[in-house]
Amino acid sequence: MTKFFAALFAVVVATATFAADTGPETITLEAKNGNITFPHKAHQGKLKCETCHATAAGGKIEGFGKEKAHGTCVECHKKEAKGPTKCAECHKKA
Repeated sequence: MTKFFAALFAVVVATATFAADTGPETITLEAKNGNITFPHKAHQGKLKCETCHATAAGGKIEGFGKEKAHGTCVECHKKEAKGPTKCAECHKKA
């Protein structure tokens, strides 16, 4: 019985540790007309991870580039009527 509780405890700790790994606070995306600082943490809790990522585990977004960013990010900002929608609001020249 003790081994069972030890194993259960290990699973709970591992799950809590995985859930606590929420990724970086911000992500810098390089773009030729100015880099974009994406506020990753600000989007967490408001959106499901699968809105952008393939799974709830997160990770790299396949095929992410200009077309996907404009189609996903900008269109969501327009639909929700919040967040930047104009080029210079996201793209910052160094």
